[in-house]
Amino acid sequence: MRELGKVYLIGAGPGAADLITVRGARLLAQADVVLYDALVTPEMLALCAQAELISVGKRSGQRSTAQEAINRLLVECAQQYRMVVRLKGGDPMLFGRADEELRALEALGIDVEIVPGITTAVAAAAAARQPLTKRGVARSVAFFTSSTAPDQPEHPALPHTDTMIQYMGGREAAATAERLLAQGRSTDTPVVVVENCSRPDERIARLTLADLARGLDPAHGPVLVMIGEALRLREHQADNAAAPHA
Repeated sequence: MRELGKVYLIGAGPGAADLITVRGARLLAQADVVLYDALVTPEMLALCAQAELISVGKRSGQRSTAQEAINRLLVECAQQYRMVVRLKGGDPMLFGRADEELRALEALGIDVEIVPGITTAVAAAAAARQPLTKRGVARSVAFFTSSTAPDQPEHPALPHTDTMIQYMGGREAAATAERLLAQGRSTDTPVVVVENCSRPDERIARLTLADLARGLDPAHGPVLVMIGEALRLREHQADNAAAPHA
């Protein structure tokens, strides 16, 4: 029986090719086959030009590869190739469906290694030059999403924390703002919205919670919404942050 290959779950980071870790880039350059997400850029795929490339992109609200099919593909690739890379946007262990893939591989005794990546919230905070924590203001941060599995009910509960980071928040952000206002959050609570984080077409918008409750304009890429007092502009920032920028 042919020896099984090894699978690497690698975080691609938020988008920019030079934000992947050194280890992640080195392994990509050695991979025999790479199964990559929809948010992985062509510049990132150029780091593994020697490998067979298989798109297994999953995008909210769009037709995409079912997770069960991705699991089967990973197993099949491990049976055919020595070195298999599953390349995920951001970090594999945060909203990356790593649990399902790990279960499928571990059930068959396939060796797996996880290489972390920069999660979008951290990159977005850096892009906006806005720390997520601040002494005396915010000492807790929660990452959450309103998206659920197709067979699961909606999960309207919100985390109790100083700074809230809503992943995949473009469509659900207004409902989040409405719930926070109903809970008594101030209408002028700062909000930072980052679209296409770290990419050439990145956009950063600064709003209030009241603004967010009225909804966001249609997005052309992944949206991350950050809410909380830690995001309030520093005095010397105000002159340069009056308008969204690309």
